[in-house]
Amino acid sequence: MAETTGVLVESFDLIVLGAGPAGAAAACTAARMGLSVALVDKAAFPRDKLCGGGVSGRSAAYLREIFALDPVERGDLFLSSQRYVLTERGRELARYDDAPTVHLTMRHAFDAALVAQAQSAGAELFAPARVLAMDLAEPALTLEDGRILRAGVMIGADGTNSAVARALFGRAFDPARVAFAMEVELPPATSDLVEIDLAAAAWGYGWVFPKHASRTVGVGGIQGRNPDMRACLDAYLNQSATLGPGPRPEARVKGAFLPSGEFRAIPGRGAVLLAGDAAGLVDPLTGEGIAWALESGRLAALAAAEALATGDALRALPLYRAALAPVHREMRAARRIRALVYARPFARLFTRVLARYPRLGDSYLRLFSGERDYADIGPARIARLLWLMARAQMSSAQRR
Repeated sequence: MAETTGVLVESFDLIVLGAGPAGAAAACTAARMGLSVALVDKAAFPRDKLCGGGVSGRSAAYLREIFALDPVERGDLFLSSQRYVLTERGRELARYDDAPTVHLTMRHAFDAALVAQAQSAGAELFAPARVLAMDLAEPALTLEDGRILRAGVMIGADGTNSAVARALFGRAFDPARVAFAMEVELPPATSDLVEIDLAAAAWGYGWVFPKHASRTVGVGGIQGRNPDMRACLDAYLNQSATLGPGPRPEARVKGAFLPSGEFRAIPGRGAVLLAGDAAGLVDPLTGEGIAWALESGRLAALAAAEALATGDALRALPLYRAALAPVHREMRAARRIRALVYARPFARLFTRVLARYPRLGDSYLRLFSGERDYADIGPARIARLLWLMARAQMSSAQRR
């Protein structure tokens, strides 16, 4: 810590901007490796955030590895379910009572728990803290209270509309190419049944996620293909197979962009790295971002630690890119599969095939849960899906 002309300057090995899952994972990993870490966020925790709150099997594995947090053992934070119904505009397509487990949580409690773990590991939390200026060459942050934070490496984990990404690349994302989601919180139900509606939004879906104290109901899809997402949400609230008929209580509608499928091939510049949503690491098919947020935060911290150990902070980015390559391969594969599930005329055919062959839905849920990788779906499986769609099309044509 130093004071220059009356300005308090604090030096760290690593600055992490954004204390969501990616930032908390980076801070916790780096602190446990002995690095001094400043974890900075504009909000005080706990804080609210739009998110379905579905923690997949892949996410659960990362939580155990990074935070020693097992969702199965934390019933206070998670409601775990293996029961799903897949629907099309409220029409039931298939039901599953022994699907891969999803752990459902509220982000205000979940994120606060991860931040607390990062603090316990040794990270210093600056929150709420407004950033007035960034020096990405240093790198350094100037906070509203006048303090300056400096570090050898900075990780931008500050979400979809990342200020770090904007400073590096001019804008965080192209709004027409990424997803937009809207959701409401409704009173809880006695059932743990998860609903996924594959037609609630174009190039997206609708969901009902049961929680201990509420049900999160939302829709999401590519922004450029859904000019009125609020109308999609209103329609889904009326059509949902699990909500049932009747008036809905007044609920605040939340909306946010999701950088689904538009990841940055080069996730940073110089000694500044991007992780989680800031790097566009959201599953293109399912819209799930927690798993890759956790993993990218961990990988970014490992790259930073290795680079700083050699005395060359600029090595962090190439190390991080190499470590992130398998995630990028999964994202590319997911974009190809997405077209078969959501693009016209495939989307309508996919739901017809799903209604006729429930095992296909089981495969979809295994992708949804992270139990199966997209890379596992080779040409033979894709060819079979196309063949089943062709049969569904011919069958429909014969009925007409």
